[in-house]
Amino acid sequence: MTAKKSAREELQEIAKALQLSVEFPPEVLAETEAWLKEPHIDDPLLVDRTAMPFVTIDNAYSKDLDQAIFVEKEGDGYRVAYAIADASFYVRPGSALFAEAMKRGASYYFPGFSIPMLPRPLSEGLVSLNADGARRAIIFFHHLDAKGELKETRLERARVKSRAKLSFNDVQRLVDDSKTSPLGGRDFEPSMLLLREVGRRRMELAAKRGLVRYRREEVSVQLDGEGLAFSVMELVRDEVELWNEQISLMCNAEGGRLLRECENPAIEPIYRVQAGPEPERLASLATLTAHVAKRHELPESPWVWKPEVTPLSKYLEQLPHAKPGTKEDRLVAALTRQSVMVNLRSEYSTEPGKHVGVGAEPYARFSAPMREMVGVFLHKEAVELMTGIHPTAEVDEVLRAEVVKVANRSRGMQRKVQDLSNEVVMNRLFTPELTKPKASRTRFTGTVMGLTSNKVHLRFDVPPLDVKLYLFDIAPSFKGAWLEPAEEGAILRAKNTTAALMVLGQPLTVMLSKRDEKSRRWVFEPVAV
Repeated sequence: MTAKKSAREELQEIAKALQLSVEFPPEVLAETEAWLKEPHIDDPLLVDRTAMPFVTIDNAYSKDLDQAIFVEKEGDGYRVAYAIADASFYVRPGSALFAEAMKRGASYYFPGFSIPMLPRPLSEGLVSLNADGARRAIIFFHHLDAKGELKETRLERARVKSRAKLSFNDVQRLVDDSKTSPLGGRDFEPSMLLLREVGRRRMELAAKRGLVRYRREEVSVQLDGEGLAFSVMELVRDEVELWNEQISLMCNAEGGRLLRECENPAIEPIYRVQAGPEPERLASLATLTAHVAKRHELPESPWVWKPEVTPLSKYLEQLPHAKPGTKEDRLVAALTRQSVMVNLRSEYSTEPGKHVGVGAEPYARFSAPMREMVGVFLHKEAVELMTGIHPTAEVDEVLRAEVVKVANRSRGMQRKVQDLSNEVVMNRLFTPELTKPKASRTRFTGTVMGLTSNKVHLRFDVPPLDVKLYLFDIAPSFKGAWLEPAEEGAILRAKNTTAALMVLGQPLTVMLSKRDEKSRRWVFEPVAV
């Protein structure tokens, strides 16, 4: 009898099928070992900035630390120093490391483990801005006025030394009450207090530009022994995360601008672009909010979005913060999801354009050079901008085109990793249900997040998973009616009727009906509560 596979083994099989390997070729490991022996941290061409009390701020479990920050007063304004790990120094065109990074394109994340783009001795050691010694970095020096408006940005290749690896929660505790924080009195405390000032000013400026801030949550699925554990993690939990995000966005926007404005044709920028939502989709969203408010018998304010009066960012901001599981909480979650869905996906391009998701034009991804191949290339271009030393322009142009392909391909690969990992999660969760009599099967309650021409999107409360209910599967629960969405997707009804069988944002309870092996999906049916 074949032993049952663990969750880790199943996920590792997915990685193998996708040709994603934790292991690196011998020639890559040999180059890595050579860099570890001769890291060139004492390079005389580097500006020594080790006296500046940089710190990294990331999730508590992060090991590949791409950025470190230091903020100080400059007259009545501020100087923000944002140091980014100098991956391009070690990952050079023509090297085995570069070729392997191009092959992988990015780091990939599975529940419980990751497959890095670079060997861990680099991505979590020599290149990572750890607090155990000096590191190479490219520093973005941003000069801001008293209101947080950007006046100037300049780049510098330098040697830095992080004072501490801080989590978002660590910094939040420090700035909220330095007297009770264990970090109070450290040399970086003034910098963190100034980060709060700068972060809030940059957020105010972003709000004036109409930047949409979504209330997003992500499901964290981790390996727990031989199984899987679920938790809902808000994407942005502390104010510190918003402040840090603003500095990162400023860095990427300024990096893109500096490369675009360079008149030297040898500089080859790569941009991340996202076109704005189509006017028709925005109009449909506005109409949808009106229908939803009417169906739920809610007042126009704050539930109905009127684009001619209120920007979408302000509308979402004014929606109530309600207790989880309440009618208002479910409705806000559904309307937020629909607001996100009007957007187009971002992509990498050799041509500059607006990125509406971050409110910048141009925008380039400098801030993750150990996890994205495009970051390595952009750092290389930034160094060329600083030094004036360029390879053959024709060679670089061809390489840039390849990097863009790799970058867009890797984004698709991460979506595939997520989809296949979710399938493992659902198989483990729902397979035991089929062994139970129908009357004893678990009732899962969730929120109706979307109604489309062929399915209902449902987000379970516990565990926090998204499932799809296909209309032809649930039709028997409604006397075999021909089901269709109406009122811009605010309701589900039987064809040629006006009564709502289901309303966006409502709670819905379902149970597992069967497994459709042909389409590799789980079939659910609504149940009366």
